[in-house]
Amino acid sequence: MSEHVLIVGPGRDFPPRIRRTRPGTRTTVVCDVTYIGRVRAPGDNARVVCLRRDAPVQEWIDLAMAVHKIDPFTRVASFGESDQYPYAAIAEALGLPGHSPETVNLAHDKAAMRAWLRDKGIDGAASARVGDLDELRAFVRRHGLPCIVKPVTNAGSAGVSKVTSESALEAALERAGGSGPGPADTGVLVEEFFDGPQFSVEAFSEHGEHEVVGITRKYSDPVSFVELGHVTPADLPGEQRRDVETYVKRILEAIGVRNGPTHTEVVLTGRGPRLIETHVRMGGDKIPELTLDATGVDIDDCAVRQALGEEVLPGIRAALTAADRPKRASSIWYASVDTAGVLEEVVGTDQASSVPGVTEVAVLAEPGTRVGALVDSESRLASARALADTADGALTAAQEAVSLLEFRLKARAQGGGAV
Repeated sequence: MSEHVLIVGPGRDFPPRIRRTRPGTRTTVVCDVTYIGRVRAPGDNARVVCLRRDAPVQEWIDLAMAVHKIDPFTRVASFGESDQYPYAAIAEALGLPGHSPETVNLAHDKAAMRAWLRDKGIDGAASARVGDLDELRAFVRRHGLPCIVKPVTNAGSAGVSKVTSESALEAALERAGGSGPGPADTGVLVEEFFDGPQFSVEAFSEHGEHEVVGITRKYSDPVSFVELGHVTPADLPGEQRRDVETYVKRILEAIGVRNGPTHTEVVLTGRGPRLIETHVRMGGDKIPELTLDATGVDIDDCAVRQALGEEVLPGIRAALTAADRPKRASSIWYASVDTAGVLEEVVGTDQASSVPGVTEVAVLAEPGTRVGALVDSESRLASARALADTADGALTAAQEAVSLLEFRLKARAQGGGAV
């Protein structure tokens, strides 16, 4: 019988990749109707099923079961983040392999994960889910400042604040109040602040075995915590690298990850690695591409082939230990502006592209876009990627390329006139 893969969410470019990887495979996409425009080549799927944004999870299950009854699915997959709750519920209802609802909830609900890891003795970070300013102040009285205030569920660094004075607590609570997709009444998370360099850890799991593919040094804005850039492999001494790898594997084991890519963010403190958050998906910001450059492991391709039932961990391990594996570093750096206005044009892309080592310069905002201060990942306007023999070399090349870009804005004078 040919494969019929149910993909929950628009799936980015993964539905066509799945069909190309194993000719004869059919795909059905089920997604939030507001994402229909993101489904690539929708007519190449067996069908595309849409639901309203606020549809209950049971409706997702019922529609998947209805299709399954007339055209059985052999596998179910999801390649984004916002659709993982229905994906896990559907996989469980169909009796097909997938992340369990419990694992997805722990990955999305940062407060629940903090409590779970404390109970397991893996990470004792002080944290609390708070519903109002009084509860937030009570946490600060118990644990002190600085602290981090952020949505319980969200991505893209939206709504995250580092609070250093009690006078800033109310604004931080308000900023974090618009949490991301997830169960109702998720609240706001406050947690102790960890000082140290930040890293993201890309891992791949199969049948409960976990392999760290790469460790990336990440650089974040000190105010908004929006990521400014990444370079991989991170320049870490062997002992610290092993500590990070062991720590992340313990987290993945604790939350029940069995298969697929994961993206875990940590701070390396004087007391060892401490968790920022983890995601049961591949990293964003082109980190899979950086990892491929530096290790030869194509995380996206592994996700596709595992979704089709192939064993991929042996190949990953062989690539990581190969004598001819790449000996280079790959980086990306982002550009933003601190002035509000309407983007008219971006100049300097040719000069940026000519910087030695630069492999890509991308403009991320269209002319006519309203732009302003760096508040989340969507605020970034352009990026540059670079390759070099060392992490410092790759990072310097990407940063130099970004510095050559010029953003021309149309601002508004007081009273509404253009300037």
